[in-house]
Amino acid sequence: MREMFPFKIALNTSTLFPFKLNVIEQIRVAREAGYEGIELWMQDIEAYLEGGGTIQDIKSALEETNIEFINAIAFFKWTDVDAETRSAAFDQAEKEMQLLYSLGCKYIAAPPFGDVSDTSLDEMARHFEQLVHNGRQIGVEPILEFWGKAKKLSTLDEARYVLNKSNIPDGKMLLDPFHMYVGGSNLAGLKSLKGDQIGVFHLNDYPNSPGKEEITDQDRVFPGEGVSPTHHIAEILNEIQYDGYLSLELFIEDFKGKSAVEVAEYGLNSVRNSYSI
Repeated sequence: MREMFPFKIALNTSTLFPFKLNVIEQIRVAREAGYEGIELWMQDIEAYLEGGGTIQDIKSALEETNIEFINAIAFFKWTDVDAETRSAAFDQAEKEMQLLYSLGCKYIAAPPFGDVSDTSLDEMARHFEQLVHNGRQIGVEPILEFWGKAKKLSTLDEARYVLNKSNIPDGKMLLDPFHMYVGGSNLAGLKSLKGDQIGVFHLNDYPNSPGKEEITDQDRVFPGEGVSPTHHIAEILNEIQYDGYLSLELFIEDFKGKSAVEVAEYGLNSVRNSYSI
């Protein structure tokens, strides 16, 4: 039977961190390697602007390469237990979303960054509802991300609870097989979702060793090179009619002499081979 690939592929630029590229160079590498979309990090955007680059430079690079800026990786303490910290985080988020809107960015990640251990899931739901309300007024959609090792919001079940309790019409999550594995999320939980509840699906794989307690982001490997049930995940995503972006997000520190384009090309082929149906 002929395989099909019902998804789009994006590059999360964490994958290119060892090459120390600026955002313009990251965008060009993604295009040369054949990606349709890109996830940029706010820290890289800000570093480029502080170094004399302009918003128009980034916008032009995206337009010239026909790369879709699908999501920004940002860190603001939107659900921190401390009200003053949370207020400052909402101010930060608003400024960042206004900048991202000017670049045509679709989403911004909202992970459980900060002190969240004593924040209840119901409180998170209220905070996320406010964050999404603010983002939609600006034109950038915050998407709920869970981290496997977070003190709270560490599983798919918790993220689904927060999303449902937030009373946001058409709210979305950012999913990641690494965080599902580390946090102990059951893959069967994916089947209970609708495809349009997923904003972006991060892609990576993980080895058998080190175990869940010791594994770090740097231990992630290319899709198909670990023990993640990649084909099963692809089948579930297809069943729930998700046809959005699979975004390669790795934190490998040494690519053994490969160039940035070679790494990006290798990653794209890994995604396509591992997530074909």
